[in-house]
Amino acid sequence: MGLTKRSLMVRRLGLQPYNDVYQAMRKFTESRNAKTADELWLLEHRPVFTQGMTDNRAHILSPGEIPVIKSDRGGHVTYHGPGQLTAYALLDLKRRKLGVRQLVSHLENAILRTLMDWQVVGHTRDAAPGVYVENAKIASLGLRIRRGCSYHGLNFNVDMDLSVWQRINACGMNVTMTQLRDVLSTPIKCRDVANRLLHHFCLLLNYEASQTDSVTPSENAANL
Repeated sequence: MGLTKRSLMVRRLGLQPYNDVYQAMRKFTESRNAKTADELWLLEHRPVFTQGMTDNRAHILSPGEIPVIKSDRGGHVTYHGPGQLTAYALLDLKRRKLGVRQLVSHLENAILRTLMDWQVVGHTRDAAPGVYVENAKIASLGLRIRRGCSYHGLNFNVDMDLSVWQRINACGMNVTMTQLRDVLSTPIKCRDVANRLLHHFCLLLNYEASQTDSVTPSENAANL
């Protein structure tokens, strides 16, 4: 017999300002207890640059009118905007007996399997977390672990304005960014990609998803 699946609350939050969701994630993580179900938040952000804990301000070249927010996730500077799928993994790693490197691997593999649903072959790099198609980066990862629990997650470029990436030294690596629309040469919706990503995430981590389209992440978190 297979292992019993664990419950996962999935919240589809639509288009949201970064800071509101960031503060909600922090509050949710601080207030959760041993019985709190794990959650996955699927959304898009309004345009914003965010700096991870290891970033250098010099990596922000020309932000213009787009705000820059300091975040407590790992990694360097990145961009969030409409047409980019963001998935925040709020998981009790201690309860799952799951290491950070294991979680990163699961997130990368969920993206790789999602790409394969559109016959796109991606790959990872040992020294640079994320997923790449040929020599360009299509998805970025950044996590924070607090009290044995994770928050933040991944950003998957689907169908967005890639020109904005030229305003930063993306991920501190001068990496070229790509997106699924350009690889496929056809429009694609974030929600379709989110459905496949969720499917693979649940398979890899043995979750049973219960879903809501509520824009309130949790009764324990700030309202959006």
